[in-house]
Amino acid sequence: MARLTKKQKEAHAKIDSSKSLDLNAASALIKEITNVKFDASVDMAVRLGVDPRKANQMVRGVVTLPHGTGKDVKVLALVTPDKEAEAQDAGADYVGLDEYLQKIKGGWTEVDVIITMPSVMGKLGPLGRVLGPRGLMPNPKTGTVTMDVAKAVKEVKAGKIDFKVDKTGIIHAAVAKSSFDASKIAENANELLQTIIKLKPTTSKGTYIKSIFMSSTMSPSVEVDVKTVS
Repeated sequence: MARLTKKQKEAHAKIDSSKSLDLNAASALIKEITNVKFDASVDMAVRLGVDPRKANQMVRGVVTLPHGTGKDVKVLALVTPDKEAEAQDAGADYVGLDEYLQKIKGGWTEVDVIITMPSVMGKLGPLGRVLGPRGLMPNPKTGTVTMDVAKAVKEVKAGKIDFKVDKTGIIHAAVAKSSFDASKIAENANELLQTIIKLKPTTSKGTYIKSIFMSSTMSPSVEVDVKTVS
C-alpha cells in the first residue's frame, strides 16, 4: 500500500469519518483539504438504490450547473454546411462534418462533447466503437442531437453536463473546480442532486439516495448528509 504524504495525512486528519456534513460544510472542507498545485476538479459520487440492469431503473439526465464547471469544454459540432456558421457563432471549437468523421475514424477524440443533427447520426453509427467508450456519442436524451445546434453549443459551454448511473448503481459527476467559492461549489452540487432526485424511477423501492460523497482530485472524500438534500 502506498504511503501517504505529509499533506495527505494532514487532509485525512481534518475529516471525521463518523460524521456526515451538509453541502455547505462539505464544500468548505473540500477546499481546505485540496492541496494539489493545479485547479482540481470537485467530484460527486452518488450511490442510488436502483438496479441499473433493469431498463426502467436506469437513471440518466442532464443538468445545467448555475456556476458552470470551471472547465474549458471543447465542443465539436458535426453539422451540414448550412449549420456551420450557426455553430461557430455559438462558440463551437471545431465545426465541420466529413473531415472530422475521418479524423475520428483514425482515432482522434480530443474533444469533450460532440453535438450533431438527426440527419448526421447515421454517419456516426460506424464510429460507435471509438466514441462510445469515451462517452462522446451524441444522444437525443442529453440534447446533443438536435436541430437547434446553437442552443446546444451555448448550453454545454455554459455548464450543461450529462450524467448516468453506472453498473454499480453510482452516479459520478464533476460539478466544480476547487478554486470556486465554497458557496458556488455547494450550489452546483445541490443542482445536480435535486435533478437526480426528480429522476427517481417509479419502480425504485426503498431508499433512493443511499450515500453522497464529495472529493477533489487526489483528495480524500467527504460524506454529505443525505437528509440535508433529499
